[in-house]
Amino acid sequence: MPLKKIVIVGPESTGKSSLCEALAAHYQTDWVPEYAREYLSLHGMDYRFEDLMVIARGQIELEERCTAAAVAAGRELLFIDTDMYVMKVWSEFVFGRCNPWILGQIVERQYDAYLLCRTDLPWGVDPLREYPDLASRDRLFHIYRDCLINQSTPWAEVGGQGKERIAAGVAAVERLLQ
Repeated sequence: MPLKKIVIVGPESTGKSSLCEALAAHYQTDWVPEYAREYLSLHGMDYRFEDLMVIARGQIELEERCTAAAVAAGRELLFIDTDMYVMKVWSEFVFGRCNPWILGQIVERQYDAYLLCRTDLPWGVDPLREYPDLASRDRLFHIYRDCLINQSTPWAEVGGQGKERIAAGVAAVERLLQ
């Protein structure tokens, strides 16, 4: 059976990484972490437009390595925390523009489903996060929602707290991959 790739997207502090980790544990498979966290931890939060290209390429390289490992291990699912839609939204939100290479990757890369995390979790303080206000996070949520509405890969919203959110993620995966 070919590997199915499910991407989790959404604004900051919406539980993307936790949901990826929980879904991977539930399905006994692997997940791809967000490369931006590693990059910003090393280089700091004073990033420039050009840094987003480095982060985008790093995310794709990490995804490719994890995909190869999942295929070699005979996995059926791979959960991915962040893709080029996240890079597009981030770039346009902060800098008002996006590198055409990122836009090209959105068109080229194929996924089986998307999960969009709602902003119904409380803000989690983290030095790598920029938008603690709910208004910005809600605005970003709607930008992500518009991106997903305007593409052809199946997707679902995921909300709730704790185990309820994980159960909603599992139900969405089951529904989307039928």
